[in-house]
Amino acid sequence: MTTFTFVRHGETVWHKENRYAGGTDIDLTELGEAQAGKLAAWSANAGLDAIVVTDLRRSQLTAAPSAEATGLVPRVEPRLREISFGSGEGLTKAEMLERFPEDVRRFHAAPATNPLPGGEPGARVIARALPAIRELVHEFPDGHLLVVGHSTTNRLLLCEFLGIAPDRYRELFPEMRNVARTTLRVSRDSIALLEFNAEV
Repeated sequence: MTTFTFVRHGETVWHKENRYAGGTDIDLTELGEAQAGKLAAWSANAGLDAIVVTDLRRSQLTAAPSAEATGLVPRVEPRLREISFGSGEGLTKAEMLERFPEDVRRFHAAPATNPLPGGEPGARVIARALPAIRELVHEFPDGHLLVVGHSTTNRLLLCEFLGIAPDRYRELFPEMRNVARTTLRVSRDSIALLEFNAEV
């Protein structure tokens, strides 16, 4: 079975201010850089076979110290990038409620079905991300992979893996902490969730 350790990137400037980042490319804070260092200390002894990052800078910056600690060259996988929040990107929840309150209410009621204006439906995220995971399972059938990705995409994948309706991702997984580990063992016909939001 392939072991995946999914990790959300380190803290960013926007996340510190509770702003939705989505597909916007933003940098880490000093705390985010320190969190990346903690992840590297864990990675050095984790027996990793590959490190996978998205095409967004916050993912790559978080993974860079782990790559140095392990000698692995990160593989860039754009299909695992964060969901697009459309017009909500760069805004806080309060700012969105001022600008498009009904859209926000529909999003909170069924976030995967009702994206924010101009945003990406959850089903589309799963449809692009799941083939990337399946390809990695095929390539590393007995490997241990670190995937440094994003909160919403990771939670949508968790719902898909566990047979949960994707509209429940905010309800069942209300938070994915920065650089906390979510570990699964995946084969072609089985899934096992080993840990969620574990400290590095």
